[in-house]
Amino acid sequence: MKKNLLLMLIAALALLLGACGQESVQENPEASDATVESPAESGDRPTFKIGAIPDQNASKLNKRFDELAAYVSEQTGLEVEYVPTVDYAALVTAFERGDIDLGWFGGLTGVQVRNAVDGAEAIAQRPRDEQFHSVFVAQKALGLKSIEEVAGKTLTFGSESSTSGHLMPRHYLIEAGIDPTADLEGAANFSGSHDKTWKLVESGAFEVGALNEAVWEAATEEGKVDLSKVDVFYTTPAYYDYNWTINTVDEKFGEGTKASVQEALLSFGEANPEVMDLFKDDKFIETNNANYSAIESVAKALGIIN
Repeated sequence: MKKNLLLMLIAALALLLGACGQESVQENPEASDATVESPAESGDRPTFKIGAIPDQNASKLNKRFDELAAYVSEQTGLEVEYVPTVDYAALVTAFERGDIDLGWFGGLTGVQVRNAVDGAEAIAQRPRDEQFHSVFVAQKALGLKSIEEVAGKTLTFGSESSTSGHLMPRHYLIEAGIDPTADLEGAANFSGSHDKTWKLVESGAFEVGALNEAVWEAATEEGKVDLSKVDVFYTTPAYYDYNWTINTVDEKFGEGTKASVQEALLSFGEANPEVMDLFKDDKFIETNNANYSAIESVAKALGIIN
């Protein structure tokens, strides 16, 4: 009898506990549907970082790229940051390590990073980058008229890794029969940036300099150059140059990231005409890796890349 009573009490207790459990689930109907947040949903998605070759003074670069970073962030929903770099090589290294997700490169540095990072792509450029030029400037008193007259003169390039400030000027000097390692007065100098190049010629430190045509145009338009002391005497043939190259971002930020960033770049000029003017053009247009094959060939011929 006592045994039957004990069994009845155990059964009643089991029913009571079951009812309590069911009530708990009913009070929290979402509990059974809960999922773990992805890193993107929880705010742990990494910052999308933009870099640019430091081909001009930092204040000019900071304004244009900070504004562009803010626009890309607004258009894509990514947290975007512009990260300045100290020199061309530092940007190339940061891109190769994956520390830079989108870079504004010259033709040569773009080739270097795309060769180093499988899947990296050139996705945008300015219209003028389809037909870009370098200019040779000289002390005006010399009265130079042709590239052949550079022989026997002191000369400064820009950065050693610059397409328009070194690679293509060196290429066209060689085409003109001038060996920059043997036919100049002393060793060729590397100023580090385009604006420093024309200033060194203007100051009299060097007789000739080679630089980016867009930087020269901007400096003269802004009245920064004393044209009684220094002026252009030779403009190179056209070549492809600056470009936006994107890293393998879909793996890092999610499918479709590359496409959304490219779309933001292509619409940037229309939405930000004043900032786009700092790029010395009115918009960005699509490009691709194949457009820079000639730059790669020149760089290999000169032994600058393997």
